[in-house]
Amino acid sequence: MANRLKMAAVDSIYTLLERGYSHRWIARTLRVNRETVRRYAELARSNPAGAPPGSQGPEPPADPNHTGAPSGSALPPEDISGSSNPATAPPGSTGASGRVQASACEAFNEVILGKLEQGLSAKRIWQDLAAEHGFTAKYHSVRRYVQKLTRTSPLPFRRMECEPGAEAQVDFGMGAPVLQPEGKRKRPHAFRIILSHSRKAYSEVVWRQSTEEFIRAIENAFWHFGGVPRTLVIDNLKAAVAKADWFDPDLNPKVREFCRHYGTVILPTKPRMPRHKGKVEGGVKYVQSNALKGRTFESLADQNRHLLDWEQTVADTRIHGTTQKQVKKSFEDVERAALLPLPADRFPTFQEGRRMVNRDGHVEVAKAYYSVPPEHLGRPVWARWDSRLVWIFDDRMRLITEHLRVEPGRFSTDPRHISSRKISGIERGTAWMLSKVSLVGPNSSRWAEAMLSRHGIEGVRVLQGLMSLTYHHQADSVEKACEIAHGHCAYRLRDVRALLKRQAPMQEWFEFAEEHPIIRSLSEYGELVHSAFTKETL
Repeated sequence: MANRLKMAAVDSIYTLLERGYSHRWIARTLRVNRETVRRYAELARSNPAGAPPGSQGPEPPADPNHTGAPSGSALPPEDISGSSNPATAPPGSTGASGRVQASACEAFNEVILGKLEQGLSAKRIWQDLAAEHGFTAKYHSVRRYVQKLTRTSPLPFRRMECEPGAEAQVDFGMGAPVLQPEGKRKRPHAFRIILSHSRKAYSEVVWRQSTEEFIRAIENAFWHFGGVPRTLVIDNLKAAVAKADWFDPDLNPKVREFCRHYGTVILPTKPRMPRHKGKVEGGVKYVQSNALKGRTFESLADQNRHLLDWEQTVADTRIHGTTQKQVKKSFEDVERAALLPLPADRFPTFQEGRRMVNRDGHVEVAKAYYSVPPEHLGRPVWARWDSRLVWIFDDRMRLITEHLRVEPGRFSTDPRHISSRKISGIERGTAWMLSKVSLVGPNSSRWAEAMLSRHGIEGVRVLQGLMSLTYHHQADSVEKACEIAHGHCAYRLRDVRALLKRQAPMQEWFEFAEEHPIIRSLSEYGELVHSAFTKETL
């Protein structure tokens, strides 16, 4: 004979079902099979008036798993009456009075909130409550209460729709394989840009995600659209973003110049946040799955021609799943007129790179060397060059100087970039050096002029040496030495140096005497010579 529940257990099931307890919890608490609880629940639903506790009600089903618990032991009386039993009552359950059972932690709500603000764990909070406030409940009560306080429901993502011409999103994916001359297949990068309002797009494949190819692909898209969107949303690829930062990204200088040329602005997304450009994320997958999947191309140009035709015949003519409008019609009717006008010319082609100023004040560009002002020595600069000119910028992209291109191995030096302290006197010329010597004094100037007239071009070095003496001797001493040397017709620098060392006296001048006791007349000298010749002949 199958075991049947006693009326006390049946009444407990009906009572707990009316109070909203789950079948699982009732079965675990009363130690009966969950299927038995389900059957009683179906009987209760078939009898809307319900079976009042103590009445026979409908014929109870047999419970094959019933353990034969004694009458009245199926549910403790305190549970039926609604009093708290932390060991058996689930959190947030209702008692006999119909109200939600209060947690033992509610009396310490403010204390728990304060400790949560300090960053303490549930385990630490339970320990502090037990030690400081005599808390007697178990740790799991505190953990459940903390989870209830910290439980938050995630907010839905906000969908952002754009005005016509306001935004375009850019991304890269992998293109279809391209056959190589050696028979191998190589996959290029597939570039795609989508106007966020109409979903009009442009696709192109490139071999490398370099700055130059990135710029040219965007530029081709602008001319394909016939206008320029006001903002470009890109991810933080190295070709465009030198340093990723959500608030203050560091853009590549060439990309910044490109944006200035076309009057647009690049807004990189937050790092590792692809949903910020979700429109183009799905657009790249659409190109890969619809236009390129299962195809192989002979060349990169063939793949680009296929993509251009696919955009015009397939992507533009479809009814977009989100906007429920034809892409081409939406673009032609609304967005084309809202785009910014194209400039007169395309962005000029040039190369650029970061350089360090060498010790000689030059930077290397394409194996040639170009000078910069001396204050930039040892600092990093940006070099930009095309087929004719070289521009040098500082870190803030302010122009420092520009040069005409020279052949590899040659130097282009602007005289203004040479420090005055590094220009020799020979380079300045003898006139400049004589003017510097004249500042010492008139005697030095006279000696220098006389020295140059005697020595010629060789005297330029002597003149440099005379100027160097002024760094080690006072001007009066140099003046005096030059005066003495000039008096002795001594026009060697070593003579002036010797005079400076010993401070020699000036040369004394004597007047010629025409009459003196020891001076004979010229007639006497004539007679003496005549007599001497006469004796020789005899």
